[in-house]
Amino acid sequence: MPIAKPSHLPPLDPAAAAPFYRQIYDRFRDAIAGGVLKPGDRIPSARALTKELGLARGTIDAAYSLLAAEGYIQPRGQAGTIVTPDLKPRAPATAPVPKPENTAAAPSFRPDSVLPFQMGLPALDEFPRKIWARLGARCARAMQPPGMVHPAVYGLPELRTHIAAYLQVSRGIDCSPSQVFVTSGYRHTIALIAQALLRVGDRVWVENPGYPPTRELLRHMNIGAVPVSVDQDGMVVSEGIKRAPRARAAVVTPAHQSPLCVSLSLPRRLALLDWAARNKAWVIEDDYDGEYRYVSRPLPALKSLDREGRVLYCGTFSKVLLPSLRLAYLVVPQAQVERFEQISQIFTAGSPELTQAVVTAFFKEGHFARHIQRMRKLYAERRQATAAGLEKTLGKYVRIDTQPGGMHLILKLQGRRSDRQLVARMRQASLYAEALTEWTVDRAGTPALLLNFTNVDTQSTAETLGKRILQLM
Repeated sequence: MPIAKPSHLPPLDPAAAAPFYRQIYDRFRDAIAGGVLKPGDRIPSARALTKELGLARGTIDAAYSLLAAEGYIQPRGQAGTIVTPDLKPRAPATAPVPKPENTAAAPSFRPDSVLPFQMGLPALDEFPRKIWARLGARCARAMQPPGMVHPAVYGLPELRTHIAAYLQVSRGIDCSPSQVFVTSGYRHTIALIAQALLRVGDRVWVENPGYPPTRELLRHMNIGAVPVSVDQDGMVVSEGIKRAPRARAAVVTPAHQSPLCVSLSLPRRLALLDWAARNKAWVIEDDYDGEYRYVSRPLPALKSLDREGRVLYCGTFSKVLLPSLRLAYLVVPQAQVERFEQISQIFTAGSPELTQAVVTAFFKEGHFARHIQRMRKLYAERRQATAAGLEKTLGKYVRIDTQPGGMHLILKLQGRRSDRQLVARMRQASLYAEALTEWTVDRAGTPALLLNFTNVDTQSTAETLGKRILQLM
């Protein structure tokens, strides 16, 4: 049974007109009314609170007597004093909050929920928890004082070595461990690049449609985001050159464009690299799920074609392992290593070393490579099952795009339906989706739903979920 901590209550005010006992009463009453203290929760004993607050015992007894008299708490002898079970206190009166006129749900790109079709989540039910727990326990037991101080701001050296080796084999990237910088996620990676290579007022190409947090990050850093259209061959480089030929950088998702899942064609890749080399601009390659391609082997990274040292490669463990790890990595050109080391020393606190040690052990024992292979096979199956189930229930109302890779499906809405309004209704019904128009500048383009399939285990499950969506359309 949880016990309320005195430190969780607002401090007492010696200058207040109300006596101390009344202030204590008010704070417990408000905590109960606000749900901070719930029915059945234990509260501190009068003796413990007397010692904690440095007040006379009679002051505490007076407050507790008043709370008990009004039915907020009940003494239970040796079991202590608890908030009255089944209590339904009335919350303090507040002015009604007007509902916004726009009923569409605002996009959330780091929700702490686990809902059907939730974007960005790997297959949580198939994560090797037992192996992870064993490695975690072993790493915790092996901790020594040198590993208990501040972590290395560039990342655990052994982890950087494993990442470099993995990228060379799987993504065709020839890099040394010193070029690898471990970060706490995509946002940290982009911020690190901006601090090292960009300045206020610079312009950067971004894909349209494209990942909305990229535009938000750039805006908050006073860097201009230049939207560049995406077609079946990826970012239209010629349009970027026309709109902003002197841009300082371009952010692209070449393996599986986010969110359309198309691949950047070879001619476009070469054109982008040529533009960057001629203008001394930077190409920021976000390879967020490049491992997951189902019709052939994963495509080599754009970085593998870089001969002029203009590409910065961004990878993450959120999609291949777990988002809760908050671990990602950045590969910088060799000539920029010293610059990024300087910036990291200033702005980076370092990621938890114990977490990095567990990931390192996962690599070292071969679990990482096996896990990727297992997930690639599993996702191909779940992708097919989800598409089949949704087609069976929603086929009259949507057109399902199944691209050769990625972790989500695109359901293009037929007729004059609003994807944002449908997403809002789905969220209210505990179903997750994202509206394609939210990923598009000016909310233009084809209305469509973005649905993650990695946690849909069978076609039957997909059909059941499809019927729930149908009721909301």
